[in-house]
Amino acid sequence: MDDRKLKVLGAIVTDYVATREPVGSKMLVERHSLDVSPATIRNDMAVLEEEGYLAQPHTSAGRVPTDKGYRLFVDRLATVKPLSLVERRAISSFLAGAVDVDDIVHRTVRLLAQLTRQVAIVQYPVSSSATIRHVEIISLSADRVLVILIDSTARIDQHPVALTEYTDDELIGWRNQLNAAVEGRKPVQADAALAELTAASDFDQTRLSMIIEALRSMLANDPSSEIVVAGMPNLMRYGASYETAIMPVLDALEEQVVLLRLLGDAVAEHPGEVTVRIGQENPYVPLHGTSLVASEYGSDEVWASLGVVGPTSMDYPSTISAVRAIARYVGRFLAEG
Repeated sequence: MDDRKLKVLGAIVTDYVATREPVGSKMLVERHSLDVSPATIRNDMAVLEEEGYLAQPHTSAGRVPTDKGYRLFVDRLATVKPLSLVERRAISSFLAGAVDVDDIVHRTVRLLAQLTRQVAIVQYPVSSSATIRHVEIISLSADRVLVILIDSTARIDQHPVALTEYTDDELIGWRNQLNAAVEGRKPVQADAALAELTAASDFDQTRLSMIIEALRSMLANDPSSEIVVAGMPNLMRYGASYETAIMPVLDALEEQVVLLRLLGDAVAEHPGEVTVRIGQENPYVPLHGTSLVASEYGSDEVWASLGVVGPTSMDYPSTISAVRAIARYVGRFLAEG
């Protein structure tokens, strides 16, 4: 395709994303410096339509991009819109107040939804070298304690346990015994150590076994299977042209397994880069009217994926820039933390 037709396609994509209205040759002449006559532009639009990059909703209407047109537009993007200084500072300050992994993930998904005005999806980070940092047991009442598990990535998990007739000295003794068994170990190793502890011939403490059961339950949790979603109301701003597609999309976005597969497959295509899947490139049929922009985030040892889902008529340059920037900021934050 020659440069002029690429410019025409780019102009149509830009105008359609901005207006949600079919774009005609007169509008292109008025808004863009294409240095050719309206007749030439109409001819180019006809060729682009014939080749599948544009479609004409009605006989007298202008053109709208197809999935193929969006794909060419994204593949030929010369530049990705840089974030403003205000946006970069907002990302940095917003993440700076995070206190643990849960807080980081929830801050990230809210920030991504706000910046892109799409539905944001963030997978919990997992670490190939995470180890148990500490076990704490806190008294909640006369018959209840809270067992807290902290790992080296600052991930915190907690589990209440009904426990009667315990003393503060017993809590301290149990805490010391458990930390001696699991501190510095990976989750699988820690679970094995707890299993050995309960199997020991001199182990006869029913109350401590209840705490150990809670700990082993927390160790069995796989954070990589957890997804956080934000920004569902953003889909409503696309109006009547998208209303028929909203319900299937919302239903699909409720399925954690679907989201994990979408993110995992997308980032696997281009590790370390932002991946864009447009329309029917998404393997899940209810999402054929949407696009996914996704990226890995994290450091060498702590990794996961994040992204946004929205209509195919999204602002790709800005969305790609936001996903890339936030992935880098969160990765840096995790590495430093």
